[in-house]
Amino acid sequence: MDAEFWHSRWAENRIGFHLSDINPVLTKYWPTLNMTRSDTVLVPMCGKSVDLAWLAEKHDKVIGIELSDIAVRAFFSEHFYTPMVTSIGNGQTLYEFDEITIHCGDFFATRVDPVDVVYDRAALIAMPENMRKMYTEHLLSMVKAGGRILLVTVDYPQPEMDGPPFSVTKDEVEQLFAGCKITHLDRDDADESHPRRQRGLSRFAEEVWLIEL
Repeated sequence: MDAEFWHSRWAENRIGFHLSDINPVLTKYWPTLNMTRSDTVLVPMCGKSVDLAWLAEKHDKVIGIELSDIAVRAFFSEHFYTPMVTSIGNGQTLYEFDEITIHCGDFFATRVDPVDVVYDRAALIAMPENMRKMYTEHLLSMVKAGGRILLVTVDYPQPEMDGPPFSVTKDEVEQLFAGCKITHLDRDDADESHPRRQRGLSRFAEEVWLIEL
């Protein structure tokens, strides 16, 4: 689970984690956060997610962080955007177009001004267990006091499948975000027709959380 792993996934187009449509979780729960257009949104490990464009329709500033330059260039190309590209050192490149800014580089080396809200659909669950505490600490350092995180996790018996995505249990969410107010918004248990179940998992669920600092 190093940078080369993710670079290879994008280079070989092995991106089963990418959704071609807007995530239903986002459209269902984002309005409940009662945010304003001026609230700044952070999307860690954003890939080329179409969720960025959806968020940019509702907020003046949407910041993505993504390791793969293939993913970043694909996002702008697929939306017919021509970004301003700036090298900012430390292996980081900034892509900017209207409301959307994407920091291309190592998440842990990325520094941004504190944001109002985070949308984490695929970042925490992309981290193996030994990296999740470090990830959470760096993420929380990027959020203003009083900020919020809309977090999506998956829950399944980890020994039955290699991640990513990795299973992150309720207990682990509570440990990682200790000191925050944690609200469990939803759990969607997959039936036997779900692709993950068909690959041999005895159970698989997607869970949605609201983390308030």
